Amino acid sequence: MNFFRGVMGGQAAGPQPSGAETIQKLCDRVASSTLLEDRRDAVRALKSLSKKYRMEVGTQAMDHLINILQTDRSDSEILGYALDTLYNIICNDEEEEQDENAQKQADDLGAQFTDKFIQDPEHITLLLTLLEEFDFHVRWPGVKLLTALLKNQGVQVQGIILVSPMGVSRLMDLLADSREVIRNDGLLLLQQLTKGNAAIQKIVAFENAFERLLDIITEEGSSDGGIVVEDCLLLLLNLLKNNSSNQNFFKEGSYIQRMKPWFEVGDDNAGWSAQKVTNLHLMLQLVRVMVSPVNSPGATASCQKSMYQCDLLQQLCTILMATGVPADILTETINTVSEVIRGSQVNQDYFASVNAPSNPPRPAIVVLLMSMVNERQPFVLRCAVLYCFQCFLYKNQKGQGEIVATLLPSTIDANSISAGQLLCGGLFSADSLSNWCAAVALAHALQDNLTQKEQLLRVQLATSLGKPPVSLLQQCTNILSQGSKVQTRVGLLMLLCTWISNCPIAVTHFLHNQENVPFLTAQISENLGEDERLVQGLCALLLGICIYYNDNSLENYTKEKLKQLIEKRIGKENFVEKLGFITKHELYSRAAQKPQPVFPSPEQMLFDHEFTKLVKELEGVITKAVHKSTEEEKKEEEVKKTLEQHDNIVTQYKELIREQDAQIQELKEQVASMTSQNEQMQTTVTQQLSQIQQHKDQYNILKLKLGKENQSQSSSQGDGSQMNGLQTEELSQLREEVEELRKQHSLLQTQLGDKDALINTLVCRCLCLFESVFRHWGMISGSQSFMKYIPVKSLDTPSHLMNQVQSQSTEITQLKTERQDLLRKAENKNAQPPLSSRFFLPCAQEEVKRLSESRAELEQQLASSTSTVAILQTEKTKLQTEVQESKKEQDDLLMLLADQDQKIHNLKQRLKDLGETVEQLPALFCFLNASGEIIVLTTLSSVLKPHLIKPVEEE
Repeated sequence: MNFFRGVMGGQAAGPQPSGAETIQKLCDRVASSTLLEDRRDAVRALKSLSKKYRMEVGTQAMDHLINILQTDRSDSEILGYALDTLYNIICNDEEEEQDENAQKQADDLGAQFTDKFIQDPEHITLLLTLLEEFDFHVRWPGVKLLTALLKNQGVQVQGIILVSPMGVSRLMDLLADSREVIRNDGLLLLQQLTKGNAAIQKIVAFENAFERLLDIITEEGSSDGGIVVEDCLLLLLNLLKNNSSNQNFFKEGSYIQRMKPWFEVGDDNAGWSAQKVTNLHLMLQLVRVMVSPVNSPGATASCQKSMYQCDLLQQLCTILMATGVPADILTETINTVSEVIRGSQVNQDYFASVNAPSNPPRPAIVVLLMSMVNERQPFVLRCAVLYCFQCFLYKNQKGQGEIVATLLPSTIDANSISAGQLLCGGLFSADSLSNWCAAVALAHALQDNLTQKEQLLRVQLATSLGKPPVSLLQQCTNILSQGSKVQTRVGLLMLLCTWISNCPIAVTHFLHNQENVPFLTAQISENLGEDERLVQGLCALLLGICIYYNDNSLENYTKEKLKQLIEKRIGKENFVEKLGFITKHELYSRAAQKPQPVFPSPEQMLFDHEFTKLVKELEGVITKAVHKSTEEEKKEEEVKKTLEQHDNIVTQYKELIREQDAQIQELKEQVASMTSQNEQMQTTVTQQLSQIQQHKDQYNILKLKLGKENQSQSSSQGDGSQMNGLQTEELSQLREEVEELRKQHSLLQTQLGDKDALINTLVCRCLCLFESVFRHWGMISGSQSFMKYIPVKSLDTPSHLMNQVQSQSTEITQLKTERQDLLRKAENKNAQPPLSSRFFLPCAQEEVKRLSESRAELEQQLASSTSTVAILQTEKTKLQTEVQESKKEQDDLLMLLADQDQKIHNLKQRLKDLGETVEQLPALFCFLNASGEIIVLTTLSSVLKPHLIKPVEEE
């Protein structure tokens, strides 16, 4: 510890060690000490020496400090000292002022130490891990160190963080830290991290960066906030600029709507702070990033639409017309409004309707043009107004027509200042910058608009009292020939080239002035200085346009004569060389880069962006047109005419196709209408058919009612009314059913009779046979007979069959009776006197109901009779089978009886032969009756008694 006291406090006695020696001892102490307190004290000492001895500490102690970060993770204090020391040796920010060479050496030193630190990517990963520590003394130095590394070697560090797992997400957590110091330094870290790396920008955006940043801006007071708002806006610009994915995500997330409150400026705009100006300037830049002309047209149009719908454009126009707004904010607001309305018809129409709060109210366009042509206004403000006017007219033929209309004689109002008057005033003022701005603004009113080019030829100007008015075209050429400033002549030549290009009528008007062509040829053919080369190139372009778009309506200035004039006075090669002076000018390429006119000084304001497009388009075709011979010209004319004819034919066919498409569309609509009408008509027809059926039913009812009037008025006779509701078809059907039942009954009776006869015949045959046998053997006398002893039951059918037959006979008799009743009622129908329909209708309804029930009962009886017939048929079959079996059994029994009788006779005879007395035995005779029972007949005392065996019953 005495060693550290000597280092920190210093000892009076003895020679003092040098800084390098002290740092070496401290590094050895850090590397060799086993106690954490000793290492902590050594690192604290290195931190105190790191600013003064930056080179020595960085060279000797960096490896030891990194090792401390890896091994002593548990002690936040030593980690904080190590991170602070690394930050001091890597950061290039010096508190004291240094000369340029010293600052350069410091920057190189920081870059060297940064390269040494990031040689191992694990060091960055280690640093990202330390940022997860919540301890303030670890997290804050870590944020500052990583920010310094990104400043020195941004691309390399970005690459390491990008491939590190959850690297960007860990850094995004800094924005949610409750300690404002860490959150604010986290904003600075993310600014460095997102510079020029689209992949990291997307990751940060999808980590909910927009929501967090907008919340911070709102919490800090929006435009009235401090430097934290500025840092948030700078980070938003990094995320959105030239990143279409993030721009689309910003728009789809409805974050454009959250920008509107930023621009709510009060009536009292005095005393704007520098920070508020900076914040609002960045906010306007953020709006411009979303609608920049370099973005894709679809994305730009979508953002413009959103800004109009959420009233952001209206809020910007309010700032535009407000008083007391600082000049730089007003300039940036004009540029922002310009790009919000550029190419959007809805936004352009709204801007045209904005009026300045003056008395009387004036359109905002007029107020802005007054600033543009006023030479006392700042140069950047005049450029912004010109850009705003150009954006208002971009792809806006309606706006172009309104501007040109203010120049026409029929629309000029002497009591008010119009846009056309301001443009003419600026075009012919003594200020060359006003001349150039007015010429370019008027050229944009004619851009790609043939109608307005022709309309502008009607404009007449009064030059002085007592002289006739001259056309605007002639006045421009007059000023051009007077030899004014280069900027003025360049502006007028650009206006003339835009005006007469692709407009043969304007070319004819220009050539009609006999002084114009000689002036142009003289300007081109002269050998002038460097400053005049651009004017010569523009004159050559104007003369080339007169050749290319010449319709040969003027005999003296046809295409051929103009080419001959160029060849004689200028020379074709010289003419093409002078024409190339335009694109070779140093300011030409700068103007061709972007639409906004941005120039460092008024003297360099020579080219317009849209005019550079026109030069690029016409330079090649004019060169070809000048070099072509007469024969080639004729061939080209023929080809051109042929192409025009083809184009006309194609146009005619296109028109025909359009007409046919319109007709097809109309026919489709008619078909759809007729289909709908057809469906309605079908519905109507269905309804009418239903109504007709109802009317038919009503007619039938009425017809029945009329028929009922012919019936009897007697209420007691129900028979007459019972048939009133039946139709002839129903009566016929009932007759047929009754007849069918009668046939079935007759058939059934026939079958039953046949069956009875068969049974009786069989029984009689059996009895006759038994009787003959008994008579043969002397068992019965001549007066005796079996027939009278046979019960009636044995000669008849079974009792249950007889009962069924009797029941069926009764039912058939009943059906016959009902049939006779129905026929009698039908016959008495016409014999009844007429009845009133009002009296007869209830009886008829009751009779119809009763007849329906009777018919249902008849159908049930018919079904029952059919079932009975089937049952009887089955019984008949069974009986026939039993009769056959009984016959066979009787035959067998007769055979047995005959054998038995023969044996008895033989035995009797033998007994008689032996002298034995043989008693007379009773004669026995057995047979089966119809019920299958065995009947035994005996002859005792000349009386025949039947006995039943199995079982035995008395009959």
